[in-house]
Amino acid sequence: MKICAALALAITICLPAPAAAEYTARRDGDVVRLQDTRTDTTVSIAPSVGNMAFELKVKGRDVLHWPFASLDEFRARPAMSGIPFLGPWANRLDEQAFYANGTKYAFDMGLGNVRGAIPIHGFLTTNTHWEVVEVKADANAAWATSRLEFFRQPAWMKQWPFAHTIEITHRLQDGALEIHTRIVNQSDEAMPIAIGFHPYFRLPGSPRDQWTIAVAARTRWLLTPQKIPSGETEPIDRFLPKPSAAPLAEYNLDDVFGDLVRDAQGRATMSVSGGAERLDVVVGPNYRAVVIWAPKGSTFICIEPMAGITDAVNLAQKGTYKELQTVAPRGTWEESFWVRPRLN
Repeated sequence: MKICAALALAITICLPAPAAAEYTARRDGDVVRLQDTRTDTTVSIAPSVGNMAFELKVKGRDVLHWPFASLDEFRARPAMSGIPFLGPWANRLDEQAFYANGTKYAFDMGLGNVRGAIPIHGFLTTNTHWEVVEVKADANAAWATSRLEFFRQPAWMKQWPFAHTIEITHRLQDGALEIHTRIVNQSDEAMPIAIGFHPYFRLPGSPRDQWTIAVAARTRWLLTPQKIPSGETEPIDRFLPKPSAAPLAEYNLDDVFGDLVRDAQGRATMSVSGGAERLDVVVGPNYRAVVIWAPKGSTFICIEPMAGITDAVNLAQKGTYKELQTVAPRGTWEESFWVRPRLN
């Protein structure tokens, strides 16, 4: 469309109409929505339910598994879905305690926020304490940043006695979702970093058993019956003879992969493909491992960016794991991963 103006001497000048904004960001009640109109991609985030991204729609088709009709239904019976954040540790621990700086911290099981003989996924997944600090868009992207002040919750500090603040920014750009995490250690001791994310992905145009996966890793950690790394690894091609195109129908996955294959920027790309559809998960260099969970009979695959392997804090204490990251007092840890869906 053009805007035309008639000037003197019967000259007409036609100027292009202002282009519609490609990116928008808005908050509607309990939901923040980011939109990229050029690629017809929309991200929906629920800050009040764990700051979880629960929809990632491309041309109206959702690539996230989220089997709920509404946020109210999800709150009533929360279950893992969408892209939940896992903290202060991700995946399993081998006992009801963790180690940091040579000290053992036993959990107070009476508080009820840590459960099970093999504690799993921390206790932040669906918490209600995230504060939205920014929702914006410009010519290049749309984003939302939320903050969680962990140190304000006594029951959390009792279990994980390191004061810290977490900021997560969801950024939509060129049809890809970047999730950037920034952790500031406000305590007087180094804090172990064992966080991760547990995204539930789906390809809407084909069923699970028609998907293939690409795993950019060199090793697979061997697990005990409790799904804890034993300390031994094997070359990935001993488990996945074709790690760049493994048929998912042949596998019942709940596996930990390390020694990631990275590009010049230190990023590693995992993929799931089906028909003409593909979804890439790209992890930055501070994500040292990836867990893939895709049980047979399911309709999803979880490709999970992890700061360390399962039970990293305790295996580091035992000398089994050498890549545990820590953040110094008053220091900062940060990293991103990207979700890039490609649908026709």
